[in-house]
Amino acid sequence: MARRLRPVDLGFVATAPVRLVFAREISASPERVFHALADDVPGWPQWFSAVKLARVTDGGAGREIRLRGGTRFEETVLVAKEPEVYAYRVDTTNAPGARALVEEWRLAPRGTGTRVQWTFAADGTAPFRAVLGLARPGLGRAFRDAVTSLDRRVGAL
Repeated sequence: MARRLRPVDLGFVATAPVRLVFAREISASPERVFHALADDVPGWPQWFSAVKLARVTDGGAGREIRLRGGTRFEETVLVAKEPEVYAYRVDTTNAPGARALVEEWRLAPRGTGTRVQWTFAADGTAPFRAVLGLARPGLGRAFRDAVTSLDRRVGAL
């Protein structure tokens, strides 16, 4: 059953009780990476293997995401500043114990490529926070694999 989460703003990324931050440098330009993140939302399953379905809602102001395994998110885009940052807040989810969640993608030029930084900022029940701590290595691998796949995908365009 989907539950409504606390509506937080972008400042939550800096203050969340749980902040998982991952970064990787890739060869694709920030503009191409931003386009894949913000403009080609339906393309996410092609490079992020955990994502089963991604679609734009509310004329681009929102997103619907379904993960493999059944977790679902309805999100609001908080910022889409090309080519620097793309962030969204989860409004409703079926993930047990979640109370607030924001994901932020920061892009910075590195030579001819991009440094991609993903911050997963969350609050929830004590068991939810503990599970996120335990899931950190897996989320790090998922990020690394996704960004590597994204680099191959957008580098080929």
